[in-house]
Order: sequence, then structure tokens, then C-alpha cells
Amino acid sequence: MTPLHIAVLMGGWSSEREVSLVSGNGVADALESLGHKVTRIDMDREVALRLHETKPDLVFNALHGTPGENGTVQGMMDLIGIPYTHSGLTTSVITIDKELTKQQLVPHGIRMPVGTMVDSESLYERDPIPRPYVLKPVNEGSSVGVAIIKERDNHGSPIHRDSDGPWKTFDRLLAEPFIRGRELTVAVLGERALCVTELVPTSGFYDYDAKYTDGLTTHICPAEIPQDIADVAMRMALDAHRLLGCKGTSRSDFRWDDEQGEAGLYLLEVNTQPGMTPLSLVPEQAHQVGMSYADLVQAIVDEALAGREGI
Repeated sequence: MTPLHIAVLMGGWSSEREVSLVSGNGVADALESLGHKVTRIDMDREVALRLHETKPDLVFNALHGTPGENGTVQGMMDLIGIPYTHSGLTTSVITIDKELTKQQLVPHGIRMPVGTMVDSESLYERDPIPRPYVLKPVNEGSSVGVAIIKERDNHGSPIHRDSDGPWKTFDRLLAEPFIRGRELTVAVLGERALCVTELVPTSGFYDYDAKYTDGLTTHICPAEIPQDIADVAMRMALDAHRLLGCKGTSRSDFRWDDEQGEAGLYLLEVNTQPGMTPLSLVPEQAHQVGMSYADLVQAIVDEALAGREGI
């Protein structure tokens, strides 16, 4: 292995800044342990100048959320001419947008919930679809701003104007039917789906806090589910990774209604910048298939250097 100069891009100003810093520092430590020279960059508005001055061989993109996951940073690095990890510009633009992701995947047979876009202001007048349903921002990841609207809850019916929720932050939201059942996730690395993890929150649902707060979610890895369901989930995740043109690693999140069998398995979203923290799912699944954290980081670097073909 030839030592490289790798800039690890982390932090930024998204709602997922703190998680990105943990991911980035973990990646940087691993790269240094492998013998690479590492420059840690907490992204600010001068990031293009800093990369130009640093002149790394490669950028490891450890950003989460906007603008590191939506194509903005990818386009900047394409213009500068620096190779980088994870997915490229077009893929990032599509996958950050849940409706665009559906338009890309559903025609190819990937089962996803049927949703509708709604103006947040209209929620104070009527429910957009029958309860229970889920409201989520169309272009945020990590379950940021997700709300489950049930038959009887403290949001009111219709939703009260003074009730806390994503309708206070986002002008438009995606409404989807709530799928009862179990939360599953599959990581893909390169051309391989790793395994299936079931996520069991200690209370509530698998929201942003549950993902990144120790003790709020139990990870069952590998998931204790029928092998045929695990096989279908892994195939769907790998198909989504390929159809979207993902590079490096991605993570596909599912809901599975175990009373419906295979017909109850729905892909919810694909994350092209999955977390690399001690609580993150991709490192956990990599460990399950015999890869250390450093092995995982190096594999992502190796694919980024192999070329950036794709959509």
C-alpha cells in the first residue's frame, strides 16, 4: 500500500455537524494508523481555497447532510480536480431528494412507500392522507425532522399550529403511509451487500437522537429474521446502490411488516454518506463480515482511487 496525503472533510454547518466531526476524526485516526498523511479539515466557506492549498491526493468525504451530501461539495471537488470518496455529483443530487430517489428506483421494481408532497401550511387544515402517516423533509437524512402522525396524539387533528414538528421548519414535506413492523438496514460496500441489522429503539421510533445517542437503540446484527427476507433486503439494497450509481459505501433503510412477508418489505431511503462513528451501522456490519474499521476505511479509499465512472 502506497501512503497517500488524504484530506478528511468533516463538520460543516448542517444539522448533522457534530456527528460528522465524530465520523471524520475516526476516519482520520484510522488513516493515520495505516500510514497515510492526513489533513483534517472542518469545512467552512473557504474550503475550496483550503483544498487548493493543501493539494491532497484524495479527499475522504466524512460530511453528513447539506452541503456535503447533496452534490454541492462533490461539484466543487470535480471543478478543483481532486478525487474523493463516496458518490459523485449526480448520484448525490438524486439520493438526497426522497422523491427523486423514488422516481429512479420504483420503475425498476424497488418497493417504496407511495408518498405525496404537501405544503406545511395545509397541515393545519386537514390531513394529507389517512392516519397513521409519516411526515419528513424531502431532502434531509438521518431521520432529521421526521414525525409520525397517529390517530390520537398530541399534535391534534388536524395538526395544531402551535404543535412542535417539522412543519415549523420546512415549507414542504413528504407524507407517506406509516408502515408498521420492524426497522432494518443494509450497508453496501462497493459491489457487496454486507448484512442486515435490525434496529430496536428503547422508546419511540428510530429518529436522529436514537441513531446517535448511546443506549437509545439496540442493534441486532445480523438481524434475527427469516433468511429469505434478509436475502431480499440485501438484494434490494445492492440494486438500489447500482441503479443510483453509488460509490464507496451506502446504507439502505427499510421497514418490514412481518405480517406481510416479502410483500411487507419497503425501502425508505438510501444514504450515500453513512455515519462512521462508534455507533454507526456500516462499521458494525463490516466487522460482522470480518473487516476492521481501518480495513473499511481503506476499502473506501481504494474504490475512490479506482475511478469515478458512473452517473
